Amino acid sequence: MSRRRVVITGMGVVSPVGNTVDETWESVKNGKCGISGITLFNPEKLPVKIAAEVKDFDITKYGIDSKATRKMARFSKFCLAASAQAINDSGYTAEALKNEKLGVMVGNCLGGMDATEAGYEKFFEAGPDRIPPLTTPFMISNEAAANVSIYFGFQGLSWTINTACASGTDSLGLATDLIRSGRCDLMLAGGTEAAITEFSIGTFIKLQALSSKYNDQPQKASRPFDRDRDGFVMAEGSAMFILEEYEHAKARGAKIYAEVAGFGSSCDAYHITAPLKDGSGAAKAVKLALEDAGLSSSEIQYYNAHGTSTHANDVGESNMLKLALGEENARNLHISSTKSMTGHLVGAAGAIEALFCVKAIKEGFIPPTINIENQDIEGGCDLDYTANKGLECTVNVAASASLGFGGHNACIILKKCE
Repeated sequence: MSRRRVVITGMGVVSPVGNTVDETWESVKNGKCGISGITLFNPEKLPVKIAAEVKDFDITKYGIDSKATRKMARFSKFCLAASAQAINDSGYTAEALKNEKLGVMVGNCLGGMDATEAGYEKFFEAGPDRIPPLTTPFMISNEAAANVSIYFGFQGLSWTINTACASGTDSLGLATDLIRSGRCDLMLAGGTEAAITEFSIGTFIKLQALSSKYNDQPQKASRPFDRDRDGFVMAEGSAMFILEEYEHAKARGAKIYAEVAGFGSSCDAYHITAPLKDGSGAAKAVKLALEDAGLSSSEIQYYNAHGTSTHANDVGESNMLKLALGEENARNLHISSTKSMTGHLVGAAGAIEALFCVKAIKEGFIPPTINIENQDIEGGCDLDYTANKGLECTVNVAASASLGFGGHNACIILKKCE
């Protein structure tokens, strides 16, 4: 019996560079950066004063009743908006999906940090009696998936995956496996994050993970693979997909964006924050994804890098590609880090970067890595990162890998559907 194939039939996104798929893709194609001064709180006390915020977000533009979102944290609202777009894009209505074998899978890392911080503030100011009553359902990370299921009335499985920065990619991979197994025919899957708060930014500053040199030039702050990089830029947003069994999609005449060809996951088993310098842990995830897809390493034409703009990640990831694909294939590969424009969406990063892979396949275009002014070749970043300007190029197979704190690695491979 042949394995059930999984395809993408709907997409939705809320991001720092656009609040629809078309807006977001046009921005990254043209090298538009969504990083600016922080407005969600006063960053006066912090050495980092920049982030990649979602701008001009109005949930009613997606046909969602704003009254129904009053008891949702920001990360849940982003997920709901992206989900509504994906459902509409798929040609389904929410009502029709209730009759399908549908599940919901959302990758998230930090939950409702805004609610957590507000709850702590009231607790320390006035004691436990003054904690806002909805603090728990606002802050726990499962509430994005739960709120999507509640709003649309989806009664199938509703799961949250948290593997730090690999959460969005793992969400798509596990959703694919659920369809392959026959447990579901469709999955609403992706990732969401909204953690631009004073406390959250402060914790990452303590880890020396965030860029602090470019407060006066925020659009230059995220500079993956550049010699002068000094950390990542916190971002927020959500990307969600309708994944569907291929024959099911064909039978209803759905438009198909791409096929989910392979998925692999691994753990460095090394350090709570740092990746393995040689990239061997992440290379295992890529090799597993290739094996799952039944593809050779030479068949990948575009790779959307995790590319955080930290010294450890960018060198380790470059090493990883050489290990996973072979030196020659790695050097022939088109690579870009769209985090140079979107910032780092943490639990949603893998999802939005999978979306860019889909668009690269559909449109034959490799988005750039902006801000590469002095490529760090001597430091080990010596591959082709599509510096500063995008490239028209046929893409039949694309891959995206995500590398999270704790050594969590995930890779998803997408291909043109034939």
